[in-house]
Amino acid sequence: MTALRDRLPRFSASAYLRLVLASAVYDLVLTSPFATPWSFAWVHQQLSALNQALGGLPLPVFEPFHLLIAGLLGSIVTVWSLLRLRRRDASLGRYDGMARLLFSSWMAWTLAQTGQPLLWLFLLPEAAWGIAQLWPVNRMPEQCSVAATGRSQ
Repeated sequence: MTALRDRLPRFSASAYLRLVLASAVYDLVLTSPFATPWSFAWVHQQLSALNQALGGLPLPVFEPFHLLIAGLLGSIVTVWSLLRLRRRDASLGRYDGMARLLFSSWMAWTLAQTGQPLLWLFLLPEAAWGIAQLWPVNRMPEQCSVAATGRSQ
């Protein structure tokens, strides 16, 4: 495995930090509507309609407990996105990559259980972001982080 990893092309440190920034923007746009019951109600309707248009079933109705879980997910990912926007740090990208692979595994499991086509629209980008953020990077400077001001810390 190490020999293969050594032969893969690598991100430059600056390209990797841009990747971490792009993943944070993607997450913020995609998950912030999940953070409140009101915005999630609208998103749920849109996702249900899209799933049906792709040949799937309507999404199940969400009860207050389901809304709580969706809101918690949306809230924590929104805050996590803001952290990565404010402090682009290579280690945050690595943690995000691992989290995305965990999320992807649950999405794949749910896809296997339900066959709902909407899941592909979340699973493929999630897995791609995870792999990209775990991809080899050229040696990072000792303190490889950039604050929102763009200056090294």
